[in-house]
Amino acid sequence: MSSALTDLCRYPIVQAPMAGGASCPLLAAAVSEAGGLGFLAAGYKTADGMYEEVKQLRGLTGRPFGINLFMPQPHYADNAAVEVYRNQLAGEATWYETPLGDPQAGRDDGYEAKLAILLDDPVPVVSFTFGCPTRTVLDAFAHAGTFTVVTVTTPEEAQTAQWSGADAVCVQGIEAGGHQGTHRDDPATDGAGIGLLSLVSQVRETVQIPVIAAGGLMRGGQIAAVLAAGADAAQLGTAFLVCPESGANALHKQAMTNPLFVRTELTRAFSGRPARGLVNRFMREHGPYAPPAYPEVHHLTSGLRKAAAKVGDAQGMALWAGQGHRMARDLPAGRLVEVLAGELDATRASFMPGLGSAS
Repeated sequence: MSSALTDLCRYPIVQAPMAGGASCPLLAAAVSEAGGLGFLAAGYKTADGMYEEVKQLRGLTGRPFGINLFMPQPHYADNAAVEVYRNQLAGEATWYETPLGDPQAGRDDGYEAKLAILLDDPVPVVSFTFGCPTRTVLDAFAHAGTFTVVTVTTPEEAQTAQWSGADAVCVQGIEAGGHQGTHRDDPATDGAGIGLLSLVSQVRETVQIPVIAAGGLMRGGQIAAVLAAGADAAQLGTAFLVCPESGANALHKQAMTNPLFVRTELTRAFSGRPARGLVNRFMREHGPYAPPAYPEVHHLTSGLRKAAAKVGDAQGMALWAGQGHRMARDLPAGRLVEVLAGELDATRASFMPGLGSAS
């Protein structure tokens, strides 16, 4: 690992920030305590809610950790298309006995307020998704002593992040679960993302800052592969989602290895932005008709997803998952970090006898 990342964690293992509840203080603390880098997700939380979680995490560990912010989104949605989708979802609202949300409920996710808190009371790492902050913002974090990471999905986005002053990039392959962190949501490129190994190699030849690889990683051998391709560390989300410390809904955890859910797809059905999840009824019925409208569609379906979870209906939930979901292991988060590190060492040793350990 680069010296900057070495200072943050013993192993080149980062727990992905999973918005929606999975990334909670207990999970992040367990990962950081075990030698990885735990992350909180500020997305979909108020600024105060984010800060409360930061305080809880600090009470659980003195090790470095990170927090992820969603970038404010430009308004480009076709309101008429959103209204058509609302009408299509009317039957879901009746079925779950819950009203559809207000698509105009806000699009900046409290970004400025969260920045103010994190600059006033700095945390070790801040990462950004759905865009790249301005140089002014990244310079401010540098002055505060915070290590910054920008999620990228192309070499061009990685170059923008480096030019803007980011300390590292999180390179997200098409295999990744949850939302694709593209800087610009272009419907013409749906499904055209780059596989992780190829993307890491391309980005490594484009920028000089550290690279964190993310997308479908579930085993230490895969971590070894992305490190060999040029990454400095690996970020895993789905692998940690099923841990007992994860805040994910029990139905979501069970679905990872449930034979009823055999594959994943990218869909706009739940949020209006491409996101990879387990194919279920809601995705099949509504995915083909969902407009490119984030966060309007997210607000529209939020109540439906919560209602489905409340009644135990996984067919109506957003079951975000990476392509390696069937390889999920129900292990305590700290133990999983140790197992992954051991697998990484074993893989390295098999190819290069005498090579040092993961740390």
